[in-house]
Amino acid sequence: MKGKYIGVIFICLLMSIISGIIAKDLLVGGTILATGLLCAYFASEGKRVNYILGLINYLLMGYVAFKNNLFGIFFFYIFVFAPLQIYGYLSWKKNLDNDKNVKVREFTKKNSIIITLSCIISSFVLGYLLSLLPGQRLAFMDASSNCINLCGVVLMILRFKESWWLWLVNNIIDLIIWIITVIDKGNGSIMMLLVSVGYLLINIYGVIKWNIEAKKGMHMK
Repeated sequence: MKGKYIGVIFICLLMSIISGIIAKDLLVGGTILATGLLCAYFASEGKRVNYILGLINYLLMGYVAFKNNLFGIFFFYIFVFAPLQIYGYLSWKKNLDNDKNVKVREFTKKNSIIITLSCIISSFVLGYLLSLLPGQRLAFMDASSNCINLCGVVLMILRFKESWWLWLVNNIIDLIIWIITVIDKGNGSIMMLLVSVGYLLINIYGVIKWNIEAKKGMHMK
């Protein structure tokens, strides 16, 4: 394992332990923060291990979402995103060359229009359906977060660099959701907010790295 990977793992684990102790949420919250940060980082590096970390992360985040009456996030994380991590792991394996590099793909203008419209329409439809559930909070933000995240996960599995741009938009929505939940003193919300901040920083790195690799026409190493 490269030295930089060991360094990143150490820093992420240390941050997660310290944050978990401060927030008094070491077991679930600390694990969510650690797996979330490492999942995003290894995805930006084009490493398949991100899907194993992502599986653990989505299951735990789904649990926290359920505790905070965010039923849309709960359903998507447990029944959609978690299974997709398994599919993504297998899919990336089929797209490795002899050097175990993953190819980066780019959108056409047609792809961009289709994805944008799909996110907007599905967000409004899902938001309306969630608003019908008793106790549901932040229905349309919940819906937008999940629909955009779903598109991002699928595009990542297909190795499109634009997945990182979608996740940046999703990050902004997630930050707002968890800031509101922290203010309302939601269960485990502090750690979820930290996870969102961590995702935002790593997603910016992912956007830069995958764009550079796509322009070079090189493989992710």
